[in-house]
Amino acid sequence: MSAARRAADVREAPRRAKRIVVKVGSGLLTDGTGVRAAAFGQVARQVAKLAAEGREVVVVSSGAIAVGSRALGWDHPGRSIPEKQAAAAVGQPGLVELYRRRFARFGLQVAQVLVTRSGLQDRERFLNARHTLQQLLRLGVVPIVNENDTVATDEIRFGDNDNLSATVVNLVGADLLVILTDVEGLHREPPRAGELHDGPLAPEEGLDLGLGVGRGDRAQGEHDAD
Repeated sequence: MSAARRAADVREAPRRAKRIVVKVGSGLLTDGTGVRAAAFGQVARQVAKLAAEGREVVVVSSGAIAVGSRALGWDHPGRSIPEKQAAAAVGQPGLVELYRRRFARFGLQVAQVLVTRSGLQDRERFLNARHTLQQLLRLGVVPIVNENDTVATDEIRFGDNDNLSATVVNLVGADLLVILTDVEGLHREPPRAGELHDGPLAPEEGLDLGLGVGRGDRAQGEHDAD
């Protein structure tokens, strides 16, 4: 297969995807002052568009710690793992409520699904989670998946749900994983220290799920303030 044909196949793959996992990073949903309501609205709008095209979407979302720390009146996300876990416990209901309100505008229901990667290593639990998610998708409900930070800390320490989103792809048999992030590409080292390597991870011609709400960008926020 020629390089040109491979490149064409890569560009076409997102358009053929029927079941999609979208991972939304905390950097898109929050900023230094709190929650960015416009980002939730834009996620809902674009997922609703995909649903109208007959696609099934699972959202893996960070942000519970940020929502919870704000609710607790903190100016930090928690200075220890237990504090971050407590903030996540406080913030998880608020995070899902933000999604519920935005998706309701498009006539879509959401469901909260809390899992752990270690828990999904057990075959019975893996199948139970798979059956639940598949049924939600058949019902036209958008699952909002997050790690259960009360009992697991891997994503708090390392992943911002990146690893969890890859697990969910396998869990639901998704055709495509889209990672929404404010990082501009793949780095050899943390972005503050490394140089951009090999450009963006996805071609610009791919699936139109770019939010346009990187840090500091509050586009379309007038309609998403509540």
